[in-house]
Amino acid sequence: MISAGTLYVVATPIGNLGDISARAIDTLQGVDLIAAEDTRHSKALLEKIEVKTPLTSYHDFSDDSVAARLLDKLRQGSSIALISDAGTPLISDPGFKLVRLVREAGIAVIPIPGASAITAALCVAGLATDRFCFEGFLPSKQGAREQSLTQLQYELRTIVFYESPHRIEAMLASVVTVFGGRRQVFIAREVTKKFESHFLGFGSDALAWLQADSDNQRGEFVVIVAGCDKETQEKQKQEAGLKLALLLESDMPLKKAVALASDATGARKNLLYSAMIEIKNLTQGA
Repeated sequence: MISAGTLYVVATPIGNLGDISARAIDTLQGVDLIAAEDTRHSKALLEKIEVKTPLTSYHDFSDDSVAARLLDKLRQGSSIALISDAGTPLISDPGFKLVRLVREAGIAVIPIPGASAITAALCVAGLATDRFCFEGFLPSKQGAREQSLTQLQYELRTIVFYESPHRIEAMLASVVTVFGGRRQVFIAREVTKKFESHFLGFGSDALAWLQADSDNQRGEFVVIVAGCDKETQEKQKQEAGLKLALLLESDMPLKKAVALASDATGARKNLLYSAMIEIKNLTQGA
């Protein structure tokens, strides 16, 4: 049942029309207005599911007046459905500003869940799903992209990215450069669509699979990278802590340098102190 003066955030299919829910269709048929990312794209979908509700445009480049107009309609009792070009709105799609504005006005926002490329890929990846983080699209330029990946190098959670066909090869190459070729990577291409394909293996093998056939580089991608193991993360913390402690120790007492380095890097203080003593003994012995 549609409630007056309510914003519905409605998921639509990623590619397979069969993935739209009966509730989503009922909602789209029942609201007074549908706010769509691309009205031409959405019109084709609505025709297929026999929805004749009026459409209006709302996307990331819409000015504030568009959101204000939609808010006024909600205040006047109109019901509105927000949809994106595909999948669940607000997941790497526009809508955040509108939803925040509507909530700040005390107006109800109701989710109508459905297809999401993130969860669809995660559930078939064969990688840990108990904890994961979504990073969206990486920067297009290599330097910025690899800097972003470096910040995630020791992330313990499974990491999920979106990528486009013209950047997927460069993106995978950067993953291998930063994470190494032995990190597990899952590629989901064209999720729910006719030519959907998957690959799970080491990063270097994933890149080779991508390069082996130009068809593997077509379509839209979800790339999932296994998280760093705790042993490797701990080793990295100790290395960073030792490097910092060595710099600090020239200007302050050893214990203080170790304490500061431990706090800054997360390195274990006792192991850091032992390593510093060992280095000092070796230096003095030399």
